[in-house]
Amino acid sequence: MDLAGQLAEALRRRRRDAGLTQVQAARRLGLSQPTLNRLESEGQNTTLKTLNQLCRALRCGIGTLFAGRFTLRRGGHHQETRRRAQHSARGKSRR
Repeated sequence: MDLAGQLAEALRRRRRDAGLTQVQAARRLGLSQPTLNRLESEGQNTTLKTLNQLCRALRCGIGTLFAGRFTLRRGGHHQETRRRAQHSARGKSRR
């Protein structure tokens, strides 16, 4: 399998594992949905700029990206932290 195929398979597999649509995953990755679609279907030779953007969004290195050893989460870390803080604040105000 060539590099485009490796990247396509890794992105597609991790997005599906996370239960995300292409629109949801694209938002988390800072890409447009059509761009993610082309990457997942090997319809686009990606640029170094896009690869760098993917690595930053996923907080992984290029080797990890192509090997598919990254995690694409359904909910963002910051969103979960914010929800916990709001829940905690509500609980304290009820006491």
